Amino acid sequence: MEVSEARRLKDLEVENARLKKLLAEAMLDMEALKVVVKGKP
Repeated sequence: MEVSEARRLKDLEVENARLKKLLAEAMLDMEALKVVVKGKP
């Protein structure tokens, strides 16, 4: 593996981790909204 390929792999891993965090936060927000909506009379 060349240096440029290794750098590209690292960049993709960092981006993947960032996107996974965003997805997890969005899913938590959705669950919180479901609880709020369910609790309304």
